[in-house]
Amino acid sequence: MGEVTNVMEYEEIAKQKLPKMVFDYYASGAEDQWTLAENRNAFSRILFRPRILIDVSKIDLSTTVLGFKISMPIMIAPTAMQKMAHPEGEYATARAASAAGTIMTLSSWATSSVEEVASTGPGIRFFQLYVYKDRNVVAQLVRRAERAGFKAIALTVDTPRLGRREADIKNRFTLPPFLTLKNFEGLDLGKMDEANDSGLASYVAGQIDRSLSWKDVQWLQTITSLPILVKGVLTAEDARIAVQAGAAGIIVSNHGARQLDYVPATIMALEEVVKAAQGRIPVFLDGGVRRGTDVFKALALGASGVFIGRPVVFSLAAEGEAGIRKVLQMMRDEFELTMALSGCRSLKEITRNHIVADWDAPRAALPAPRL
Repeated sequence: MGEVTNVMEYEEIAKQKLPKMVFDYYASGAEDQWTLAENRNAFSRILFRPRILIDVSKIDLSTTVLGFKISMPIMIAPTAMQKMAHPEGEYATARAASAAGTIMTLSSWATSSVEEVASTGPGIRFFQLYVYKDRNVVAQLVRRAERAGFKAIALTVDTPRLGRREADIKNRFTLPPFLTLKNFEGLDLGKMDEANDSGLASYVAGQIDRSLSWKDVQWLQTITSLPILVKGVLTAEDARIAVQAGAAGIIVSNHGARQLDYVPATIMALEEVVKAAQGRIPVFLDGGVRRGTDVFKALALGASGVFIGRPVVFSLAAEGEAGIRKVLQMMRDEFELTMALSGCRSLKEITRNHIVADWDAPRAALPAPRL
């Protein structure tokens, strides 16, 4: 294997290493997978307007998220069942995130528990939550995450039912027998039965609450003092309600294009959501981020940071913890270079004027700048 020089190259390595059922689970999207491709393609319709002759000898990538200082605005999105990719699974991810000085979000459906992940050492970690029909299960899980030192809840709101992922149906996807959904092990909810379609789809249909609504976002605030990020917002309307409902932040997400196909790419939905939030709460983005240039474009459109998902599981499959460290380092280096070449020395210097999107009106000549 030649030297890996970008994040995308890990996908092919993972494809060669992993069982087909596992790779397909990580890689695929819903139905026609139009949104899956669009999450990437949409970034290429945004171009740079770099400013030159600015002293970029010192560049600061650091930022704060919900009051926590991190080294860069690139964080790890929740992805399920990481031990299918590598025996160390979520342990490796937690260590890599901590080493990079950034945030890891642990999936509800992790193959390592909140306590196990906390045991890897210090680090800022968020917990992604699915709301089960049995609210006692939810309350218990949230309390465990709090006790284990997790700093926020990322509430997934786009999954009252699981999207139709045809590869999982064909492969009769199920969690391999030697693994469990560790957070639910003691509750007899840790195993996934074989099904005549996707075992995960059947599990979701049986366990996840389809009646989830905004009142549950308020209920959640009565059982935890942790800030709640609403993950899966794609419209201005829902952004406004999220603010009113007391959300601490919004993650613009289409669930890695795994839920409703033919929703826009997240980078296309971002600006609408940012404008609706009116600076009252931070807005983040996940979906299709593979390059430092993508990170810059998201920040220029008003995101406070981005989360990456598939690059983490693919690099984990390829090289374990070292792979994830390399992905975070490559993304950081590319982002820093993009900032330098655009004339930005800190995140606050990245503005909407640093990009032009194909939906922008043609620019009127701006007043002549003074030296």
